[in-house]
Amino acid sequence: ALYAFLAEKERRSGSRRTVESYSRMLQYFFGRLGKPPDGVTAQDVFAYAHGTRLSGKKPSSVTIGARIACLSSFYRFLVRMEIVASNPCDKLERPRVTPSPPRGLSARDVQALLAALPNTPVGLRDRAIILTLVFAGRRRAEVMGMKASSILVEGDRAFYTYRGKGGKTGRRELPRPAYDALRAALGAFGKDMAAMAAGEPLWPSSTPG
Repeated sequence: ALYAFLAEKERRSGSRRTVESYSRMLQYFFGRLGKPPDGVTAQDVFAYAHGTRLSGKKPSSVTIGARIACLSSFYRFLVRMEIVASNPCDKLERPRVTPSPPRGLSARDVQALLAALPNTPVGLRDRAIILTLVFAGRRRAEVMGMKASSILVEGDRAFYTYRGKGGKTGRRELPRPAYDALRAALGAFGKDMAAMAAGEPLWPSSTPG
């Protein structure tokens, strides 16, 4: 049941990272508890969600919410498969999440980072990656997964398509500095975007594969 759930989760979310995180949490929970899924109570879930780890620190609201969400998702799958009759997580209240403000690079930090890159094909590629991350604001996996077919040029404007969290797709304009850097990087590797195969990665490597 666990492997079937994780396989379904990967197909639906498209995120290997989420699957690995869910796998760790579920194996830890059931491994420590020593009960089959139909023997788990709401009290068991509460104790796990709010419990401390080896560090002795109390879990944050984000961690508590993630633990409950993971178990609840697994139990919804078990209910659908008619393996269990109910979801013990339904009796728990989710904590109010208060995420910490995101920390980013300042304009001066970005300039220093770009200035440190060598004027080589790999350096130009890394410059294009950094500028795309900065200007597009997308997650790392979304940017690194871009293919030649992800870029669409309409007149003097360039657009990119992406596959986001939960398998959602979208289309946004790619700011000119990032697009120009991308074209320069591909040119350094002897590639022309218009002639690339649709499934070819946008970020070429000097190492085969």
